[in-house]
Amino acid sequence: MIAIIAGGTGSVKLVRGLARLQDAAVIANVGDNIWLHGLYVCPDVDTVVYGLGGMLDEERGWGVKGDTFSFLDQAKKSGVDAWFALGDRDLAMHVLRTQMLARGRTLTQVTAHFAKAYGIRSRILPASDDETFTIISTDAGDMHLQEFWVKNACRPKVKGVRYSGIKSARATSQVLDAIKSADRIVIAPGNPVSSIGPTLAIKGVKKALARRRKDVVAVSPLIGRQAVSGPAVKYMATLGIEASPAGVAEFYSDVAGSVVIDSRDAGTSARIRRLGVEVHETNITMRTRSDEVRLGRYLLRKSAN
Repeated sequence: MIAIIAGGTGSVKLVRGLARLQDAAVIANVGDNIWLHGLYVCPDVDTVVYGLGGMLDEERGWGVKGDTFSFLDQAKKSGVDAWFALGDRDLAMHVLRTQMLARGRTLTQVTAHFAKAYGIRSRILPASDDETFTIISTDAGDMHLQEFWVKNACRPKVKGVRYSGIKSARATSQVLDAIKSADRIVIAPGNPVSSIGPTLAIKGVKKALARRRKDVVAVSPLIGRQAVSGPAVKYMATLGIEASPAGVAEFYSDVAGSVVIDSRDAGTSARIRRLGVEVHETNITMRTRSDEVRLGRYLLRKSAN
């Protein structure tokens, strides 16, 4: 069994590739969860569900393919500032999740319900059942990650990033068991600060990963000094993390014994090894389903060496 630390749209492709090859437990980021219109929305969890369930809108990288937005249009006509694109089919997930949570079920239990309903064999595990929210401090004030990313299109200047509620958040027993029992643990190529960082900050996770460090491999989300997708570079700079594969390796060095970088970044390999991190070089770009499986096979092959 392989455990995958996942978050953001950059992770789901590798998650799909690995899940086709081996039993997988996907530990999904909950830092971008948000309450909207009275509903508990879990974008990263849902992206994994939709991706493994064959429902993901591939063009956007999130939401349900073929979805419509009649609810959103009507809300806007009613004077609501409906800035977050909740599709009509997507709403079913959020409405039912909110109802089940109100009846006392945990987020882990609710997610397992949807995975079973959609015929997903892999286990999808929210990193925590507790609420924690990624907050971006900007020159326009503090705002939830989704407000910064979606509502404000990353325009405000970032001054800092923090995880609200992180001190009281605890990793679930299912997450810790998955890390402990996995043959190999992969940190997917999500944004280190906003997609992976919140999971690492949850009490219990980093310690569990550090114990398995030699079995943990992180896949770089950067090629050169550019993110494959998303605002990773902007967030990394704010926290003083060098925007390079070497910076990524250093960020994960306490928990990952090896890192996979793009072949074009081979010039940084010696520097990464000096951090005490082994490095593997390959094509990390995933444009097709074949690419997803190719990279997944590469990771599994390296883990067997």
